[in-house]
Amino acid sequence: MSKLIKTINDFKKSLNGKTVSIHGKEYATVALRLAIARRNLGTSLDIVTKVIHHDDKQILMQAEIFIDGKHVSTGTAHESKAESRMHQISYVELCDTSCIGRALAMAGLINDSVASAEEVSLAREQSDNKLQSALKSLESIDHEGGYKMWLSNHQATFVNLKENDPLAYQRFLEKFTATRNKLTKNGVLKNVGK
Repeated sequence: MSKLIKTINDFKKSLNGKTVSIHGKEYATVALRLAIARRNLGTSLDIVTKVIHHDDKQILMQAEIFIDGKHVSTGTAHESKAESRMHQISYVELCDTSCIGRALAMAGLINDSVASAEEVSLAREQSDNKLQSALKSLESIDHEGGYKMWLSNHQATFVNLKENDPLAYQRFLEKFTATRNKLTKNGVLKNVGK
């Protein structure tokens, strides 16, 4: 297992500036964990994922990590199709990524947390009532004055989100832009951004 120890040490050295700060705590992304594992282990690393349960609303998956054919760790993840707009399209892929990230973390590729940046960010976003309320009210805007009032009322929420959770802020921008484009297309908004 000296390959694994070398990989863990490289991971810890590679964290500087490559983690995501969420509410003041640093988290590694699944992509960082996977890239460092591949860089160090190459074809010695085998990641096997399997579906444990899948229906039209949710999926439960498991990833197993093998190094040179020896089982090293296991990670599981659950995703619900109803969690977000992105989940409606890609909940299977998101679950696959999540269980791989957890399996890599269980193999020792962690900083201070087994949870990945993506996992923590999404959980915090889903439980943030202020944010969920703002996003829900954005969808009900039907005139330009309401849009301007919405921007004014929720600006502090999104400034806070940008500062404390850049991944959630990125997802918010995608939702906001899609809604703003829909309102513009439907003639509700004119002179957007002016």
